[in-house]
Amino acid sequence: MKFKLIVIAATLALAGTAQAQTPAPAAAPAAPVSEAKKALVARVLQLQQPGVEAMARQLTEQPARQLLQRAGQALQGVPAERREALARDIEADVRKYADEATPIVVSRAVQLAPSTIGALLEERLTEDELREVIGILESPANRKFQALGADMQRAIGEKLVAETRGEIGPKVVALEQAVAARLQPPADAANAAKPKPAAKPAAPAKKP
Repeated sequence: MKFKLIVIAATLALAGTAQAQTPAPAAAPAAPVSEAKKALVARVLQLQQPGVEAMARQLTEQPARQLLQRAGQALQGVPAERREALARDIEADVRKYADEATPIVVSRAVQLAPSTIGALLEERLTEDELREVIGILESPANRKFQALGADMQRAIGEKLVAETRGEIGPKVVALEQAVAARLQPPADAANAAKPKPAAKPAAPAKKP
């Protein structure tokens, strides 16, 4: 009986070892995407291409905007007679960067769209849902609404600036003054940094 239990235990151990060494079955391949669905996804990507290009331009311009902001702060410490010329040179450098970098990023974004956005659309939307999305994107009302985007932003922006300038302007000035005051060295440190006048030599002692 004892021998039989040992044999059973050994058999189970060997079976467990063999099972552990057997590679796990590969995940089932994704169901093939029909040509009809691929065509629908391609149409969505085509309709969304302006948005993809705008996103790519924004990503490209973001570091340039940050650099301009830092440069503007640094220019405050430049003598006034040099400040304007330096600002023009920096703006020219930024334009050159944008002219060279933007087409590269935009082109790459359009190339990546099918394998990224397209893959998500194929996975998560049905053909009927894709047709519905296309119908919305192609509707005259949606196109007209999208075309109004810049006008709507400009209209509210101009009105907002005009109506808040009186309240916000003084706050901006106060903030600039507060920041400038914090950046100035303390009075004691400034006085300590000034060279002290040389001590006058002591007058010669009078002879008796």
